[in-house]
Amino acid sequence: MTQNSTQPLLKLTNVCKTFGTTDVLTDINLEVNPGEVLCLLGDNGAGKSTLIKILSGFHEPTSGVMEIDGTPVNFKSPRDASEHGIATVHQFGGTFPLMTIGRSFFVGAEPTRGWGPFKRLDNRFAGEVAVREMQSLGITRVTEGSRLVGGLSGGERQALAIGRAVYFGANVLILDEPTAALGVKEAAHVLRIVMQARQKGVAVILVTHNVTHAMTVGDHFAVLIHGALAADFRKGERTREEITDLMAGGEAMAELEAELEAYQAAHHGHVPDPVELERLAQSKSND
Repeated sequence: MTQNSTQPLLKLTNVCKTFGTTDVLTDINLEVNPGEVLCLLGDNGAGKSTLIKILSGFHEPTSGVMEIDGTPVNFKSPRDASEHGIATVHQFGGTFPLMTIGRSFFVGAEPTRGWGPFKRLDNRFAGEVAVREMQSLGITRVTEGSRLVGGLSGGERQALAIGRAVYFGANVLILDEPTAALGVKEAAHVLRIVMQARQKGVAVILVTHNVTHAMTVGDHFAVLIHGALAADFRKGERTREEITDLMAGGEAMAELEAELEAYQAAHHGHVPDPVELERLAQSKSND
């Protein structure tokens, strides 16, 4: 795939997703550039998982346009997304504990040696490539591809999955809560791996609840609330406290509080009754 530096690698324009009568995503507009980390933030139920599934080819958008390197695409399956250079690494890495590192790295695309009835898995090549790719992401402790994946730490398993995705041509790497089940040291290791992937020119979409982790590695931030894009900003444009408040709905609550104060001022200090209060709250949720 030829990348044009004047346009985003991945672009979403007015992407919507509806299940029955429920609007899950509404008018999502996002751009992701090569060598950039986009942090996708939001609480549970914000729509992050649905957006990931659209990008990964599990769901088709109800409406809107998705472009890869300026070309409109419509993924029919995860394989379709993979062929366009999009790889998704979920929380536990998609690795196989009872396989060797080399075998797990190449599962589904096993290198072979020999011919005809003598063809067999090239374990040596698989192990060498897997170790090399992991070490390129900073995992220098792993030196043997014959080790079992089950003996790796959580961060090392993430490195194995990320290294595999990059090796097989991923231009867009989606990381779904990669640090959620890890301790502090392991999470820091995964964040270093994210930065290594960025340095390789990969566009990384980091899905996380953790604002501190996001601010450590992020270049571009998007906050989803109730399926809509509540904020889209660059590094340095908002503080950690502002982002946390936004994710918790603080801005909406502040606006509602201001409306209540304005209502009381206009009605001589009268507090709105439950019906009027519900109307005010509903008007804010529809904005």
